[in-house]
Amino acid sequence: MKTFTASLAAAWQDNNSLLCVGLDPDPAKFPPHLRGKTGAIFEFCSAIVDATADLACAFKPQIAYFAANRAEDQLEALIARIHDRHPGIPVILDAKRGDIGNTAEQYAVEVFERYKADAVTINPYMGRDTVEPWLAYKDKGVILLCRTSNPGGSDLQFLNVSASVGADALHGGMSASPSAGTPLFERVAHLVADEWNGNGQCALVVGATFPAELRHVREIVGEMPLLVPGIGAQGGDIEATVKSGKTTSGTGLMINSSRAILYAGKGEDFADAARMVALETRDAINRYR
Repeated sequence: MKTFTASLAAAWQDNNSLLCVGLDPDPAKFPPHLRGKTGAIFEFCSAIVDATADLACAFKPQIAYFAANRAEDQLEALIARIHDRHPGIPVILDAKRGDIGNTAEQYAVEVFERYKADAVTINPYMGRDTVEPWLAYKDKGVILLCRTSNPGGSDLQFLNVSASVGADALHGGMSASPSAGTPLFERVAHLVADEWNGNGQCALVVGATFPAELRHVREIVGEMPLLVPGIGAQGGDIEATVKSGKTTSGTGLMINSSRAILYAGKGEDFADAARMVALETRDAINRYR
């Protein structure tokens, strides 16, 4: 079985694309002919996938949009359909899980065995033991939050920390002054790149809304893939994103766009409209590679 990282590398090359299409289905925004229809979420997302598969390096369904609409069965069917019809395109389940060992094991079963996703987003805040159950699936991608695209991410991610915090805490003490340390998001990047990525399956989430931090994370992690939300509706700049985050080979990025693509059209031709925006976005990204 091909690993997530191998599938991603092939999709970068085969589709000449760093575009990740986010699948955040909101039935209230669907075209009128789909509203209230049984299976509308599956039908809507499937049409988007078929219209954009040759333009994307990955698809990223966000689990909350399915669960909130009691559509987990449609999520299962959607991922199975992507694997069947577009087998070269990896599926990232955007779940942002993060919990202690036994619970994390169950979440990993949910994501990788029930939904059969190729990769998952997780929260590293609770430390390595909560990440290890995910790393046990060596062919799967484990994408950890690092510097997120939302404004509130700075509340914690930009705080200075000392690398010795963990060891000192074990003895009931405190580390040196936080001002002597580095931002928490940098600490996460170093941990993942230097200690957690033994299987070569890890990636990081770094927002397009912070290109300077994106550039710094790239310097820390080398060739590691980065999932980059924040262009399109969130206002991230494509040129700054690509120039800050690309690898020396001009790849290394999964630049996500969701709403701008999904809701480009309002009528029965919504998939055609989505394809047009996806094509424009992919080509705009490629101009700066």
